[in-house]
Amino acid sequence: MVHPLRPLRLLRSTPSVAPVPHRTVLSVSGSDATHFLDGLLATTVQGKQSYGAFLHAQGRVIYDVFLYTLPSQSTPTYLIEHDTSPSESLPLFDILKRYVLRSKVRIRDVSQEWDIWAAWGHDHWANERREWTWARSGAVEPVWSKTTTWPWGTEPGVIIDRRAPGMGRRMIVPKGEKPHETSTHDTLGSDAYLLHRILHGVPEGAIDIPPLHAFPIESNLDMMGGVDFRKGCYVGQELTVRTYHTGVVRKRILPTVLSRSSQFGHAALAPNLTIKPSVVTPSSSGSDPELASIRIPRLRGTSTLLSSVLTPCLGPGTAVGLALLRLDHLRPCIELHTDHPKTVPEQSGQRWKVEPWRPDWWPEQPPEEQVDG
Repeated sequence: MVHPLRPLRLLRSTPSVAPVPHRTVLSVSGSDATHFLDGLLATTVQGKQSYGAFLHAQGRVIYDVFLYTLPSQSTPTYLIEHDTSPSESLPLFDILKRYVLRSKVRIRDVSQEWDIWAAWGHDHWANERREWTWARSGAVEPVWSKTTTWPWGTEPGVIIDRRAPGMGRRMIVPKGEKPHETSTHDTLGSDAYLLHRILHGVPEGAIDIPPLHAFPIESNLDMMGGVDFRKGCYVGQELTVRTYHTGVVRKRILPTVLSRSSQFGHAALAPNLTIKPSVVTPSSSGSDPELASIRIPRLRGTSTLLSSVLTPCLGPGTAVGLALLRLDHLRPCIELHTDHPKTVPEQSGQRWKVEPWRPDWWPEQPPEEQVDG
């Protein structure tokens, strides 16, 4: 793995605020709103703000979402924020409508009324030491029970982003307005937010968590607090809990440094590039015919590049990104490279070296909780 100090020098230490693009906001209100959402989300809905996900019956992620509350509402009202990028899934609005039946809820698309912003660089949660609960499968959950306040915050319309230490806060503001943080923070573009969450190893939206394809644990929703494995019945619970107790986690999303030897072109990397492993033979093999002739066993499976952003300040032909990686490929003797993107003319014939790093906030699994896969 690459040493994290190299990419992490891109982190901004000054207070910053940036818009979060491509987000849809749905309003779910009514006397049954809390019970209705609690039966669908993979986290417990308690009338408070939170982060979670909607799953389908086979346990794959449909949408990862933030759940906001609003002040001074006569009936329970939630605002659900999620990615609006095209995907194979039905719109969340249509999915929720299917489950209404006789529930006393009203669902509206209010995206034209709200904007989403993120602020970071000033929160006291940046250096927090977390406690964790491990499963033998490799799934892991943050322990919130010892916190004295609600972990996601209690200020209506403002969520403490606890997906990773240092992520800051997430705000929903009236359309066309700006959060008050813009008067005291550096106001940046949306690419700055993308870089910010990549450096923290935080996947988000349809590119990183493809609807109907991604599993919640492989997508790090467990360690980001987006799944409650002790919750009662919800859509997708059976397979998710079974994986937690009896499965083996074979993939995770990790941040990566991407580099190429040829420096031509400035096109951004296309998502969903296949990442293939190759065995690095010892440097001494050239002088040892017997060692050089050893047949290397074929490596199983491939990985996938997700979101990325070019980072010329790290050097020409360099980027950082997130990738869904097979954990058995994360060994010193294995190198990872993207496959040739034949469908992208600007990148035809280019291969990128992929060097992941382990976020420093990730917990270490105790040996007694590990199982052989």
